[in-house]
Formats: sequence, C-alpha cells, structure tokens
Amino acid sequence: MTDAGRDAGEQDGGRTPLERLTGKLLVATTVLVDPNFDRTVVLVVDHDDDGTLGVVLNRPGSLDVGDVLEAWAPLAAEPPTVFLGGPVALDSALGIACVRPEASVPGEEPLGWRQFSGRLGLVDLDAPPEVLAPDLTALRIFAGYAGWGPGQLAGELAQRAWYVVEPELGDVFTTEPDDLWRRVLRRQGGTIAMVANWTEDPDQN
Repeated sequence: MTDAGRDAGEQDGGRTPLERLTGKLLVATTVLVDPNFDRTVVLVVDHDDDGTLGVVLNRPGSLDVGDVLEAWAPLAAEPPTVFLGGPVALDSALGIACVRPEASVPGEEPLGWRQFSGRLGLVDLDAPPEVLAPDLTALRIFAGYAGWGPGQLAGELAQRAWYVVEPELGDVFTTEPDDLWRRVLRRQGGTIAMVANWTEDPDQN
C-alpha cells in the first residue's frame, strides 16, 4: 500500500495522525456539504495545536497575478491567475513556491522563502522577486486561505469529510485545476479511485 493509501486508510478508521498533516493534501469526499469546499483539493501548509491552515489548489480566480502583484507575475506558474485559496481573508495574498532541490537543504534556504514541506515553502511577497527568482522553479499566488480552529479539522476527519493523501509537485502547480480532484482520487487506487466517478445525479452513481 502506498503512503497515500495508508493515510486514507488511517482516516477511515478515525486514526489519521494529525501531527503529520503539514504538507499533505485534503481531498474533499462526497460527505462534505460545505459549498466552499465542494470537490476541492487542499494543501495543508501549517498544522499545530492552534489549528490548521491550507490553500485550495483547484479554484482559479478571474484576476491575473500581474493585476495585483505585477513584480511577481513573470515567476507565476501557468495558468498565471490568482487562485482562490479559501474563504478566509480573501483580500490577502499568499504565495507558495517550489525551489531547486539544493535550495531546500536546511541552512541553504533562499531569503524570503520559508519551507513547510520538502521543496515547498511560503513566499514573503514583500521581498524583492529578483532575490528569490534564481532558486524558484514554480510559484502560485492565492487569495485567501482555508482555516480550521483547534480540533475542528479532527472533527471533520472523524466524519470522513476528507481523504488525507500524499501530494505531488504537479498538484500544487497544476495547469489543469478543473480536473485535479478526479486525478488525485484516481491515482489512489481501490475504492478511493472509484469516488472520482461520483456525480451529483444519484441515478448515475
């Protein structure tokens, strides 16, 4: 069984190890009824005793990065739009970037980039882009984020509202966000992969 399969299986038994959620994907199940998260894929960027913070990876917005952060636009991954990271603080911007492998080594991180998982980190959007540019391989800008207070996400996991799976770098910077939910589910295999074919029409399920 893959790591993703183990995580999903632990969740099914109500035993998802919350201390290991940072860097994981939360994939909405059909149990989740909140329209803010219908068929969403959320990357967890921070999880501790105070709560959980993540960004929705498959909700591209209508604004181009150049419309709001012109200096960062040349570094933005395709499509170069501002993605809707979640319903909280939609008037704020958050940047996630992937750096070269050698730039993610502890002690060698570039200025203005804070690692949260492997080659992925949060970007200080007030930093000069030219300082980070040589080390970045991909950048995504999000408006707002998804947030859970202490114990809130644990409750949703107990209700089986989310699958917890391993990410791939291509998920974070996907060029086809509209199909991301189905793609992530399909690669899990087994019964989880079957959920990718779910439709709101009960006669077709």
